[in-house]
Amino acid sequence: MKKFRKILFLAGALAIFGASCDKEDAIETNDFTEFPSMGLHKYVITVTPIGTTGIADILLTSDYLDRGSITTAGNGIEQDGSYRYYLTHKGRFFSLLYGQGNPGAVTTYRMNASGKLVKTTDFQTETVQVFTKVNDELLLMKVPRSGTETCNLYRIDALKSRIAGSDSINIVKLAANGERAHFTWATQVGDKVFAPYMSIKGCCSDAFGTVYPDSTWIAVLSYPGLKLEKVIRDNRTSYLGAYFNNGLAVTDNGDIYGYSPAAATNSSKYISKNPSAMVRILKGTTEFDKSYFFNVQEKSGGYHIAAQTYLTGSKFLLAMYGEPNAFPATRKMALVDVETQSFAWIKGMPDEILSITAPYNNNTISEDGNTGFIGLNTSTGSWVYAIDIATATARKGLTVEGGKITAITKVDY
Repeated sequence: MKKFRKILFLAGALAIFGASCDKEDAIETNDFTEFPSMGLHKYVITVTPIGTTGIADILLTSDYLDRGSITTAGNGIEQDGSYRYYLTHKGRFFSLLYGQGNPGAVTTYRMNASGKLVKTTDFQTETVQVFTKVNDELLLMKVPRSGTETCNLYRIDALKSRIAGSDSINIVKLAANGERAHFTWATQVGDKVFAPYMSIKGCCSDAFGTVYPDSTWIAVLSYPGLKLEKVIRDNRTSYLGAYFNNGLAVTDNGDIYGYSPAAATNSSKYISKNPSAMVRILKGTTEFDKSYFFNVQEKSGGYHIAAQTYLTGSKFLLAMYGEPNAFPATRKMALVDVETQSFAWIKGMPDEILSITAPYNNNTISEDGNTGFIGLNTSTGSWVYAIDIATATARKGLTVEGGKITAITKVDY
């Protein structure tokens, strides 16, 4: 831990003296200070160039998502290393490298006064599988799939790019069933952090396999203390979210909804008997609402949920696996109202969706709250689609040329 603190401190010190920026791109103020917002924003679209494998994304920026085009040809900021993930907080845009067992570099950007994305800091952390915003910080979680029984948690000051605190959880003790708890994501709920987890073997050439496919768990952690306060349990569906996939969302009224893909495996065979569904925790409580159960698999005609994006009110955008009762690589898009438990396939979408933009950091709903945006990749191209929430109808917006869209993030400045 002392070594980790030293790395962060030295990296931050270099950034203060301008070591991480070209002179023409430098922000001529203290990069670790929060500045009043100018009331402006840009969209950062991360794109993996066509015809590459294991090559990092290119960061492109756009003023609009509903029209126009952008290209990777001669544009953007190339990232250092593949498997990057993105988060925006406190006016910063964070690019996190998943180091696959090696240290994970974090590059921080912000918009300068002219709306140009410029680098402000570089620092290293542990390779982490979970990252989220809590208060003025980032919470990072290093979740081992095998070997060590300790999950390390790090609080990072989002402005100063340095560690603010840390703790750890014994994930075998947390699971308490002979397997290990593997956190799928974490979400701030009031002054707590709710961290859903799946139960996995973590061994035997079947690390992500389990003999407990039909249970749901959420660890409730104090903040900033990071102490385990309780585990919320249910057995009507399976675990919430998925590996690198946020399974929880807090709606405008403070209620918490979680989805399960019902995709647990044992020896590579899908074994969940419970349906893919959404469950609820009412605001101010730490128990599942037993009166609520949204059987999305039944409403959709047998399709499982692959990912969720909260839009507004009680509306969610769902990415569904592309075939009923199966888990293919393709996707179909649906819109649901979690209060009325209504389900509708979105009209105007491509027939074949090969992948979508990362839903964990989607903050791209329109200013009036009427339109949601998502990046779609098909065999013929990549586009941002604008979805009319009231009618569940989509149309093509921004065209992205020269690569596959991996994430879209709205950055305020």
